[in-house]
Amino acid sequence: MDILIIVVVLVVIVFTTFISLFRRYKRCPSDKILVVYGRTGVNKEGTNRSAKCIHGGAAFIWPVIQSYAYLDLTPISIEVNLTNALSRQNIRVDVPSRFTVGISTDPSIMNNAAERMLGLPLPAIQELAKDIIFGQLRLVVATMDIEEINTDRDKFLANVSQNVEAELQKIGLRLINVNVTDIRDESGYIEALGKEAAAKAINDAKKTVAEKNRDGAVGEANAMQDQRIRVASANATAVEGENTAKITIANSDSARREKMAEAERKAAAAEKVQAAKALQESYAAEQTAEMARSERERATRTADIVIPSQIQKQKIEIEAEALAEQTRRVAKGDADAILLKKQAEGQGIYEVLSKQAAGFDKLVEAANNNSRDAVLMLIADRLPEIVKTQVQAISNLKIDKITVWDNLSSGADGKTPATANFLAGMLKSIPPLDDIFKSAGIELPSYLKGEEKAAAKPPDGNKE
Repeated sequence: MDILIIVVVLVVIVFTTFISLFRRYKRCPSDKILVVYGRTGVNKEGTNRSAKCIHGGAAFIWPVIQSYAYLDLTPISIEVNLTNALSRQNIRVDVPSRFTVGISTDPSIMNNAAERMLGLPLPAIQELAKDIIFGQLRLVVATMDIEEINTDRDKFLANVSQNVEAELQKIGLRLINVNVTDIRDESGYIEALGKEAAAKAINDAKKTVAEKNRDGAVGEANAMQDQRIRVASANATAVEGENTAKITIANSDSARREKMAEAERKAAAAEKVQAAKALQESYAAEQTAEMARSERERATRTADIVIPSQIQKQKIEIEAEALAEQTRRVAKGDADAILLKKQAEGQGIYEVLSKQAAGFDKLVEAANNNSRDAVLMLIADRLPEIVKTQVQAISNLKIDKITVWDNLSSGADGKTPATANFLAGMLKSIPPLDDIFKSAGIELPSYLKGEEKAAAKPPDGNKE
């Protein structure tokens, strides 16, 4: 139950997070400019941008570090009643006009609007634009004559638009329309110019009427004369015209047939040229297709032959490397085993020799530190085994039969039987113990050789 509650809480948190993120995605309407301010990156000069303006798109507004606002693109109508503006002739005039402005959608000008008018109410924007227009309108009036302002309205409006547009762009606005109504001056100069123009127009009209009446009477007489002349001339001209028309028709038919033939010739030639181009393009396309097909077949053969061979080669190389690595590892394992075995054997020999050396030290210590006596004690301890080995040297001799011819006088002294001499000689054939030890570089003590007993026995005939 607790796990279910935790899962539900996590789902609610995730859903709320997604909803919050979706709500931070703002779309810009077509009649507004979306201004994103806060941390908006850097511009080309490497400085932080004050705002990011978007028109006709959308943007994601990061929480905490960014916020947004809208600039309205609805046109703003501003009534500008300029009074007592001094013209180039030092005549003060009144120029009532109405300007229509709006926030520009040009990228560079939009940033100016965001920096200078974001958050301003409509009346404040109107007053700001009105002050700029007043100043530029006075400047334009001061550079023109009354006659230019009154008669050449196109030049006047062009100068106003140029000056006002440049200043409005500095705060992010653009000039949409300028409508100048009646221009007046305090001295009545423009009114006098109007009266002069009206009187001149009336007099010109009266003169024109009299001239037209005179011209009408003369014209009527001349008309009657011209009528008779023109009727006769018209008849002659009609006949001549009929003949000329017939000739013209014949020439026209000839020219028509000639042009039709030329057109047919050009059409046939064009058809042949187009057919040749089509055939050429067809051949070129077939050539390209054949080249592509050959490339495809070559790639297929390469994939069928070369790539399997390369794969087999790589497989063999990998198997050889694996076998070599296995052999190296087996050899290394055998070497390690032999090394460990030899180390163990050496350790065992070392232990045996160490124990023997310790035993020899004890033996020498027991013999009063006399190494020679210690060796003799060791030999005496091993003497039964030495004698046993000496006896075993002849124990395996097989004597099937011994025939002895013996008599009482066969001995060397004439007294000893020959059989006894034979056994004594046989025993003499066994190497004496003294000779055995001498061959090993060891000298037996005198008491083992019986020399002390022989020295103790007095010689024959010298009894004391």
